[in-house]
Amino acid sequence: MSTAPSLAEFEEAAQGLAGVITHTPTLPSRALTDAFGAPVLLKMENLQRTGSFKIRGAAHRLSRLTEEERSRGVVAASAGNHAQGVALAAQALGIPATIFMPLGVPVPKLLATRGYGAEVVLEGETVATSLRLAAEFAERTGAVMIHPFDHRDVVVGQGTLGLELLEDAPDLDTVLVGIGGGGLIAGIASAIKAKAAETGRKIRIIGVQAENAAATVASLEAGHRVAIETRPTIADGILVAEPGAVPFEIIQDLVDEVVTVSDDDIARALLVLLEQAKVVVEPAGAVGVAAILAGKIQPTGTTMAVLSGGNIDPLLLQRVVAHGLAASGRYLTIRIPLPDRPGQLARVSELVSQAGANVMEVLHTRHGQGLQINEVVLQLSIETRGAEHTELTLDTLRRAGYDPIVVPD
Repeated sequence: MSTAPSLAEFEEAAQGLAGVITHTPTLPSRALTDAFGAPVLLKMENLQRTGSFKIRGAAHRLSRLTEEERSRGVVAASAGNHAQGVALAAQALGIPATIFMPLGVPVPKLLATRGYGAEVVLEGETVATSLRLAAEFAERTGAVMIHPFDHRDVVVGQGTLGLELLEDAPDLDTVLVGIGGGGLIAGIASAIKAKAAETGRKIRIIGVQAENAAATVASLEAGHRVAIETRPTIADGILVAEPGAVPFEIIQDLVDEVVTVSDDDIARALLVLLEQAKVVVEPAGAVGVAAILAGKIQPTGTTMAVLSGGNIDPLLLQRVVAHGLAASGRYLTIRIPLPDRPGQLARVSELVSQAGANVMEVLHTRHGQGLQINEVVLQLSIETRGAEHTELTLDTLRRAGYDPIVVPD
């Protein structure tokens, strides 16, 4: 059995964080409710200070340091959210903070971390390298290492979010939480199940992982923590190769189910949140919504999807929106071989217009592998109303004698 923190620990932590964090809104989603077949609520932790839930665990962890530990300063490693949480919490307490970040960290996250007064060291290609360098720095200087998820105090701080969920939605039946290292879901599961037990209620806690970084799924199947070889995913905030020891023990006992979602699922979820809920969420923060839209969750009652963060680089957002449109069948690129004679471009454009689709971009070239001297290739990026409209557009071109080839996104 896990040694999950007690309800009293979470309540004490919530009191201590009252002047540091904000009680973020909980909003209903009509679009997701209609799609899911049960009431869906969104916990807008993307509107939290520093743009994510991470400030909860970082601030609680730092608040429990002794005066002697504070005098030595703290060190952390992160690609963004944890870095900002530690930097802001350290600034509020007057503790020197050094943050190791990988070289490819998004510029907004880098600037925000520096803006909170931390000394940032850019080195290494991955967060794993940053963690190693931070640990070496702690050993060399005596600074206190603030781990992003694998510490009991961090789990307790993150779990204060669970108390808010029940306060905002007393009839809550299911909670969907993204999993990276596991600190957030371990805290939420512990706090919610302890609070619900007071009234004899049972609340489902379901974790969601990116399928390219499903370390918790593999660990649960093995019965112990395992390190996996991750693959790239747009949900970089939960790109973790092995769950933390402290949270995994709690997850084994208290989390009811863990499902995975693809990058296409996540991109569609981000698009729905932008269009329907009018909120900006980072990919890792949208995995709960992705699970709903992908049909990975059975509706049983009021369901809360935790939007855990909103720190997304504008350039990544642009790419993700385009990917989401493509995944939803609303944007596609087609390549059409044509005879090299006048009027072909105008003819194809007219057919696309007749189908009610909108041409967004055109590439007309005589260069390419396999082209004969009297052939050209027309490449069109087209906006449609969805999968059925896409097929209608393609059929319109085919009936006119063309052979449109869909280019993979």
